[in-house]
Amino acid sequence: MVTIDAALVRWSTDEAERAGRPLLVLLHGVGSHEGDLIGLAPYLPRDLAIASLRAPLPHGDGHSWYPLALPGSPEPGPVDEAAEAVLAWVDSLGDAHPSVALLGFSQGGSLTLQLLRHAPERFAWAAVLAGFVVPDDSEATSRRDAELARVRPDVFWGRGDVDAVIPLDAVQRTADWLAAHADVEETVYPGLAHGISQEELDDLNAFISRVTNPLAGLDPDTLDSDRDSDVAVTDRDAPDRAAAPAPAPTAPAAAAPETAPDATTTSDADTLAVDAGRRIGTVDDPAVR
Repeated sequence: MVTIDAALVRWSTDEAERAGRPLLVLLHGVGSHEGDLIGLAPYLPRDLAIASLRAPLPHGDGHSWYPLALPGSPEPGPVDEAAEAVLAWVDSLGDAHPSVALLGFSQGGSLTLQLLRHAPERFAWAAVLAGFVVPDDSEATSRRDAELARVRPDVFWGRGDVDAVIPLDAVQRTADWLAAHADVEETVYPGLAHGISQEELDDLNAFISRVTNPLAGLDPDTLDSDRDSDVAVTDRDAPDRAAAPAPAPTAPAAAAPETAPDATTTSDADTLAVDAGRRIGTVDDPAVR
């Protein structure tokens, strides 16, 4: 059984300021850690309490939610175990937050959709960035999918049109599945590889404003005024790691080897900066599962 280490969770706010705020749970990609996606916090509504979790399995210099397998088609059992671990951590918070939402990148995106399968009424909305749905035709998952189709949660699905990491069959599977099981807002970003762009974050913020109950405390006027500034990401053979702003853009990294982890980021020595705030992260990593 896998578990979430509560002591390693990275928060966007101090503990005294979290209670009563809507909670957004961040789920990083394979080979990364809890310090990566928390870098997106300044680009999201300030009224959210944002928690970035560390995946429970070691993977290279980072961590993984479940073991790697065929790209885009992991074994569903370990994905279910990871989903149950995240749900247990969310439940441990009690009623501290009026709502809970999910945001996952790549492998974390696949876990996000698995969490919706396990608890379709638990989450206010979900965002899947460069992610996919796990194939599973078991009877138990069919029952979960039927319940999810009844609830039809709001889901934002963003991806790049030159993402060489997520296989095309997984992309098509995800498109068909989301159309049947969620109220999905799908956007494909021209020229974006396996990463997150500023345009995508702008669309995500608009999605949050649209789908969130005003009583949950979200106010679009509280978005950071400087979120169009340049943002850099770093890559260490491609683990997802968000970084601080950088002054100048460079060319995207070359495709990673089959065994490399996935990422929104690169190392400090190989920074991928945003061109006028256009691209937050980009990496071509065929090892995302």
